[in-house]
Amino acid sequence: MKKDKKLLAIAATAGVSAAAAILLYNAFKVSIPKGAQPIYPFDVRKYLGTWYEIARLDYKFERHLTNVTATYAMNGGSDIKVSNKGFNPGKQAWKESTGKAKFIGPPELARLKVSFFGPFYAGYNVIDVDEHYKHALVVGNNLHHIWILSRHTSIPANIKQRFLEKAASLGYDTKAFIWTKHDLNA
Repeated sequence: MKKDKKLLAIAATAGVSAAAAILLYNAFKVSIPKGAQPIYPFDVRKYLGTWYEIARLDYKFERHLTNVTATYAMNGGSDIKVSNKGFNPGKQAWKESTGKAKFIGPPELARLKVSFFGPFYAGYNVIDVDEHYKHALVVGNNLHHIWILSRHTSIPANIKQRFLEKAASLGYDTKAFIWTKHDLNA
């Protein structure tokens, strides 16, 4: 009887440990959606600066935000400082967050990981950009995170169509995109 209780305790501990390991693995895992290819060659110097969010899929950190921008700057070494800003009309307040991005592999490959919360990183993969680095399509770890970015508050119809077709071909629900409103100056 004692032996059975001991085995049961060992099995329970192993089960809890395995579950914790899976949770930790998923918390630290950085990936790219199946079929998506990061830009290569990628010129990070051309990518730095301010981008306007044109569209995204909804997620909790940007919920209800309009006038969203992302600004990228070198942060010493190969790290990139990421500054996101958006306006919450319901609260009549700007929301800002600052994080860091690091390359996964060589800097000529547009595959990065970004963190706004300590050791937890998410995928940041530039999968399309025009030759002048004025418009970009960025995806996260999975089919729940995607952004269309532009150096201006609007995007040409042909680029928009190209990005929507690429997103749809990867499995993104483009009908669920939130088209970001830009009507304020920060």
